[in-house]
Amino acid sequence: MRYVSTRGGMPPARFGDILLEGLAPDGGLAMPQQWPQVSAADLEAWRGLRYADLAFEIVSRFVDDIAPDTLRAMLRSVYTEAVFGSADITPVSMLESGLHLLHLSNGPTLAFKDIAMQLLGALFEHALARDGRELNILGATSGDTGSAAEYAMRGRRGVRVFMLSPAGRMSPFQTAQMFSLTDANIFNFAVDGVFDDCQDMVKAVSADLAFKRRLAIGTVNSINWARLLAQVVYYFKAWLAVTTGPGQRVSFTVPSGNFGNVCAGHAARQMGLPIARLVVATNENDVLDEFFRTGRYRVRHGADVHQTSSPSMDISKASNFERFVFDLVGRDAARTAALWREVDAAGGFDLGGTADFARVDRDFGFVSGASTHADRLATIRRVYRDFGVIVDTHTADGLKVAQPWREPGVPMVCLETAKPAKFAATIREALGFEPPAPPGWEDLTARPLRFASIGTDVDALKARIATAAGVTLPA
Repeated sequence: MRYVSTRGGMPPARFGDILLEGLAPDGGLAMPQQWPQVSAADLEAWRGLRYADLAFEIVSRFVDDIAPDTLRAMLRSVYTEAVFGSADITPVSMLESGLHLLHLSNGPTLAFKDIAMQLLGALFEHALARDGRELNILGATSGDTGSAAEYAMRGRRGVRVFMLSPAGRMSPFQTAQMFSLTDANIFNFAVDGVFDDCQDMVKAVSADLAFKRRLAIGTVNSINWARLLAQVVYYFKAWLAVTTGPGQRVSFTVPSGNFGNVCAGHAARQMGLPIARLVVATNENDVLDEFFRTGRYRVRHGADVHQTSSPSMDISKASNFERFVFDLVGRDAARTAALWREVDAAGGFDLGGTADFARVDRDFGFVSGASTHADRLATIRRVYRDFGVIVDTHTADGLKVAQPWREPGVPMVCLETAKPAKFAATIREALGFEPPAPPGWEDLTARPLRFASIGTDVDALKARIATAAGVTLPA
């Protein structure tokens, strides 16, 4: 298995070469040179496998430079009942006939990001110990990525984490979960801006190749291929849970901000998993919904990014979307690069009416919808009334958007985003009471916070990273 850049400027590389990287050297994103294929016989043989062993079957198809026994042991050490609260790791429950919920919030920080981040921590530590290196991880978060990364990396040898988040735009629970950490290798920065500003800063640092190499900058955002790869596994797990035999089709609805979670579903479908549709659910920040309806990808900026009650989706520049577009245009790297030059120059591009856009649903199964605050409240109330289940705000967006795309005989699986306690104010608004805090988190919002406030000056950020890493930058 070799990896190439969506923009064509990176020689084919092995998994270990891209593991610690964010953007490719040409500014693109790493993608497998070809999608490994999984047969119907493979899928049937995997029924009954525990999660870690299913993960090995999938991950090993993309990773051939870690010894199989080492990779299997690593997966078994990460995906345990002790870490995820269930031997099933990602259990699936049925809300009603044909409608299922894939539970992804049982990890250490109560959000789906833990599924990938726990593996990423183990992979990083393995690679750094093998090579005698250190790594400075730089990331941006709109909510759950930051805490999942920090809890996965805290105390790990050879790793520092620098996490940017938009000041005042996360829920109190999310904010406290990150900023209450006191580990010496964790650094939180509250940025005076929106998530897209944070993400742009990460990309700007990654684009400075000299600084990136000198400071050994890596990333845990979903632009890191290894993180997205880990998320592919639970699509297979869910398919196996809701089907009984070969060839049965299943649809998935995915609350989407940065397009990483649903891009993992795209990878699973390209590998041969019988996915009927991938339903992209957005909130009021409907950049992705606009594209999948019209073919127009139009980035918003600053004041045009709405602050919503599903804050992890308050994103208008979906980094992983480039990976899908690369496949959509026939893996034409020059065309992909040209489209992103349009994004940089004009704020977007328009594929509406083209042969490529006609393939979005026909060949790739993508459809979409958007949800509002009123929709979230109504969905939270309905799900609690009808099924006795409290869902978080992002999952509510997914359940609302899923409804018109349900088909007779095709199970619809909605991906859960996080525990509802992380968004208690909206749950209280919807139901009249707050969801109980999960065990061990009862005092979270009373804990002292440790963070630094910064602007959007990239050079100032570089200076802070260098200081923490003990590196003197040239004048």
